[in-house]
Amino acid sequence: MKTLVKAVPMPAFAAASWISFGHPAVTIALLLSAVGDIALSRDGDRPFLIGLIAFAAAHIAFIFHFWTLGAGPLEAPLPLILAVIVFALSSELWLIPFTGGMRWPVRVYVVLIALMGLTALGLPALPLAIAGAFAFLASDTILSLQLFRMPAHSSWQRPASIALWSLYAGGQFLILAGSGWNTPLF
Repeated sequence: MKTLVKAVPMPAFAAASWISFGHPAVTIALLLSAVGDIALSRDGDRPFLIGLIAFAAAHIAFIFHFWTLGAGPLEAPLPLILAVIVFALSSELWLIPFTGGMRWPVRVYVVLIALMGLTALGLPALPLAIAGAFAFLASDTILSLQLFRMPAHSSWQRPASIALWSLYAGGQFLILAGSGWNTPLF
């Protein structure tokens, strides 16, 4: 049941993008996110790694899409750029020491999600897409806390899961609504 519930939203968003002539990179990113959702609904290191790879590929699709739409992250306000970079680097203190054998895959993922956030900052005319990218980043932060820092039976797991899903699904929707419609591939 958990897998079924997690598997529905992103394919629905991808279908909405596809039938509405949405940008192919957004549709692909949403489908890859669905693969990640299904994998993360399972327990164990292998499903986690599959989910991590699927979401990393989704971030690459979003990075490509945002880069083609915007001026690039270097046009964003310097304090915002530095905030994303400092946040990503801070994961070496609060996250990486707790990831065990997943240390390097998680590091690569942190770089990719930070790049997605940075490229979103280059979209000042698309505030919904920026908000969506940072909601996605926030949901991944909560997920990393749940997986690697929070005890499995913590009383914070349920509220964290609600926040995670609200930010994740809302973020994906905002990216789709803010940048995914009728935009040229090149």
